[in-house]
Amino acid sequence: MHSISLSGCTPIPLASYLKALGILRLVSLQCPDANVSACWVDNHFQLHSTLDQKALMDFFLTRYAPTPLVAPWNGGSGFHPKDNKTALNALAESRHPPFQPYRETITAAKAALEHLELTEKPEGAMKEKLLMRCRNTFSEQALEWLDSAFVLTDDGTRYPPLLGTGGNDGRLDFTNNFMQRLTEIFDCMKGIPAPGSEAFLDNALFDTPVKGLQDKPIGQFHPAATGGANGSTGFDSKGTLNPWDYILALEGAMMFPTAAVKRLEGVTPGQLIYPFCVQPSGAGYGSASESDEKDSRCEMWMPIWHRPAVLSEIRTLFSEGRAWVGRRPAKRGIDFAMAITSLGVDRGIHEFQRYSFQLRNGLAYFATPLQRVRVLRDSVSADLLASVDGWMQRYFSKAKGDTAPGSVRRAARRLEEAIFARAITAQEQSPDTAQELLIALGECERSLAGSSDRWREESFLKPIPPLSRGWVQAADDGSVEFRLAAALASVNAWFKGEFLPIRRHLEPIRVGLGDRPWADWDADSRNEVVWHGGSLIGVLCSIMKRRLLAAKSAGMHSWPEYAGVTSWPVDIAAFIEGRLDEQRFSQLLWGLCLVDFSEETTAKGLPARPQKSWLDVVPPAFYSQLKLCFAGNLPEDKRIPIEPMIFHLAASGDGARASAQALRRLHGSSIPITHLQIPLDGE
Repeated sequence: MHSISLSGCTPIPLASYLKALGILRLVSLQCPDANVSACWVDNHFQLHSTLDQKALMDFFLTRYAPTPLVAPWNGGSGFHPKDNKTALNALAESRHPPFQPYRETITAAKAALEHLELTEKPEGAMKEKLLMRCRNTFSEQALEWLDSAFVLTDDGTRYPPLLGTGGNDGRLDFTNNFMQRLTEIFDCMKGIPAPGSEAFLDNALFDTPVKGLQDKPIGQFHPAATGGANGSTGFDSKGTLNPWDYILALEGAMMFPTAAVKRLEGVTPGQLIYPFCVQPSGAGYGSASESDEKDSRCEMWMPIWHRPAVLSEIRTLFSEGRAWVGRRPAKRGIDFAMAITSLGVDRGIHEFQRYSFQLRNGLAYFATPLQRVRVLRDSVSADLLASVDGWMQRYFSKAKGDTAPGSVRRAARRLEEAIFARAITAQEQSPDTAQELLIALGECERSLAGSSDRWREESFLKPIPPLSRGWVQAADDGSVEFRLAAALASVNAWFKGEFLPIRRHLEPIRVGLGDRPWADWDADSRNEVVWHGGSLIGVLCSIMKRRLLAAKSAGMHSWPEYAGVTSWPVDIAAFIEGRLDEQRFSQLLWGLCLVDFSEETTAKGLPARPQKSWLDVVPPAFYSQLKLCFAGNLPEDKRIPIEPMIFHLAASGDGARASAQALRRLHGSSIPITHLQIPLDGE
């Protein structure tokens, strides 16, 4: 057995990936005794077989039998009066034995055209008849091509994205160009390699230097080889195509079978199923924009495996194309990223290379490589984020609508970017990407709360249901902003039997606790909402005023609040001294307010302790005086009656009177505290 590293076959561009599949397919089928298997090693395709490098080269140069690719239904295919027929005639007249299937298929295609009396490119119903005729009369060798080029359904013919619309992309017919490339590397009459063919093959397989690359079209498979503006060091450049690259890439495209299946839960007679192919998501890469989703044909996620596999195993892999998020199949690029991080894909795949067929260079589609995603289970995506998968699907769907507010569109885009960022770096288990996910969810919630009631009702969008406590540990980056936001978000209280978490001061909702916590919009609670886009201090003071009013209205004898997360004195001191990123704190507050802090607290459900000891930096005595007046838990079951005047004086800048009131209240409640009035004033 020999292991050959095909350095000319890499995961990107798409033509190179397909070329690797084409080599595996051809050698396995046409050299059945070679015991062929293959895998990806260090970004190169590695072939394991009884063939050494010389024998592999000899096979392609002397024994290779091309798959008969013809498309008589396309204009420019060589079968119609105005087409270039040179290559087609050369293959039809060849007597080289490996080209016999091609000769027979060309004859069958001409017979199909004659049977239907077609002299021009067919359209509409006549094209359907020609496709059916080809399928009924072509040989077994050609059926593999037909299965890859189109599928006949009750709703008409459907075309897979990899081969355009039945073997062409715009005016570029893949099959005629395939035949032209064959005649360039073979002398069809003599059946021997043309001059330079061996050097081109060596370049295609092993990336050796070669001269004479041609300015010929390669279509969507290799954008960099098409030339054009800014294609090189000058203003313009010509195409650089190796004929073997084109031939082997189309041979590899035969590995993607197309199928029409009937979904039991669906109402349509059938739908096109294509392996590892989903609708585009315009996120996850530097140049991403919403227009990419509208102008893209689809996305394909190409699997990369690191253990040798034989052709039958790889064919099974591509025939299934499994990608599931929970109990539903992946439909968009964002779904595929989540499927990868939840192990909702076929076993044995180590990575996926993401491609998007985007409209570039006029009206041409290019298979644009986007990013590589490693298959690795990520608890944040698989467990924490999956709990709101249903809500996210509805939100994304409505955010793409024409009537969606701009804030909703922006928030949806940020969430998609955060999901892709987490998927790409899942192996790092970084709290930064988890925190960005949590902030993105908070921004989505904020966009909904700020949108009109009518749009929310017509879109049937509910608030995000309470999230798992696991988000606290997953998103903890050790920052002061995170610890304080978690502490504030965890503050809860009951007033006259009504549950009043901090979240209700951000948006008009009701929150339900229990085994299945829920959240719903509530117009009656609008008076509790005080959030605005101004000063953070102003927002927090407004929250305190609302809770003081609620406590008084409920006849509370002492401050009723309790918190699931305790704030550290060193962090409170940082806040008082202005050492806090208020914008980041606000973003984190919206995200952390979505967390259900009613769950039982464990060591894993709390933020990490600050690195500094709480004795290193402590809040000023003025804060401590006022805080004792609003403390929920005091020793010896002591209670302090609520006195709103203390807070109002401090909030208005009259610190001296606030301190005096606090001292009177504390001494009147038998709290042992030094009688020291602090004459602060101003902000």
